[in-house]
Amino acid sequence: MNGRREYRFDPAGVETPCFVVDEGLLGDNLATLASVRRRAGCKVLLALKCFAMHSAFPLAAASLDGVCASSPHEARLGREEFAPHCANGPGEVHTFAAGYSEADIRDLCRTSDHIVFNSFAQLDRFRPLVRELAKTDGRDIELALRINPEHSEGATPIYDPCAPGSRLGIRRAHFDPANLDGVTGLHWHNLCEQDADCLERTVAAVEASFADILPRMRYVNFGGGHHITRPGYDVDLLVRIVTRFKEKWGVEVYLEPGEAVALNAGYLVATVLDVVRADMDIVIMDSAVPCHMPDVIEMPYRPHIVGSGEPGDKAWTCRIGGPSCLAGDVAGEYSFDRPLVPGDRLVFTDMAIYSMVKTNTFNGIQLPSIRLYRPESGEMCTIRRFGYQDFKNRLS
Repeated sequence: MNGRREYRFDPAGVETPCFVVDEGLLGDNLATLASVRRRAGCKVLLALKCFAMHSAFPLAAASLDGVCASSPHEARLGREEFAPHCANGPGEVHTFAAGYSEADIRDLCRTSDHIVFNSFAQLDRFRPLVRELAKTDGRDIELALRINPEHSEGATPIYDPCAPGSRLGIRRAHFDPANLDGVTGLHWHNLCEQDADCLERTVAAVEASFADILPRMRYVNFGGGHHITRPGYDVDLLVRIVTRFKEKWGVEVYLEPGEAVALNAGYLVATVLDVVRADMDIVIMDSAVPCHMPDVIEMPYRPHIVGSGEPGDKAWTCRIGGPSCLAGDVAGEYSFDRPLVPGDRLVFTDMAIYSMVKTNTFNGIQLPSIRLYRPESGEMCTIRRFGYQDFKNRLS
């Protein structure tokens, strides 16, 4: 989440708060992923948990093979809005959740092509139901299992699925090789904004633990967290890893990046409302951090603002926060060439990923509008504006 691409639109003309996705930058990322897909002979899915701007799905679907979902709602969105636009064959919908209810499975059997289970207990419970519903509807639904490689790559603990005590994935000690009837795939996920060398070590760990299982599968999903479109990522190594794995084990390989699809392709534009004189200068903006960019608090991290520096780097240093009542509604400390004043625009980078899907209406804060910028024509398209009814209708 360290994107620093300069914007190519006029922030003064943007009603704030507002997410702006640059269609050209999104297209650049998709071209890189399409190249990986072609060179490695693998399939690439969009992780909806990270980027679910369905107005951009037709563009993404031209380069990718489908989506991976984490819930019935995401799976339905992928089936209705992404799959019909796929240019590389029938758009696939893969779904994984740590646990399913019967109602979930009934919904997913209408929308998903692959259902990934987190335990043998869930597989045993729902395998007959999936088969029954698939037969009734004339659909082919593949079953898969998520494994835990028990190999961490130094990710932030909250985002490390292989951390001690993790509820995600089946460890080898609990894996039952005799209970794979109908199971055609394995899935793992253990990376977060990481490089191909991290994947290489993870693959080695999986091969060491599951060498007897891999040849029995039709496909293996390497999960997400691959920062493929970040400058400096070793794409050639990724292609070699995937190619070697396919040849060695005779399986198809899937990647399911989220961040890599929309990395550095979006912005959050906010307006300065006030400058508070406290023990340091504090800027109040019209974007609330816990509402509009909660990963800043959860990760935590300090988002980049175009034109800013580290504290003390430039002439004027301040702390920037939002209008909510949360004392921790703070983006971080920044320096600028001059003091900010009410009306100034702040442009936060790399805000297409996770921010839009995690927004909330705490304090009744206005949700940011969503716009799509088309650099070839200079057109700024308003995709969605939110208002009082969006806040009210989420409540009882």
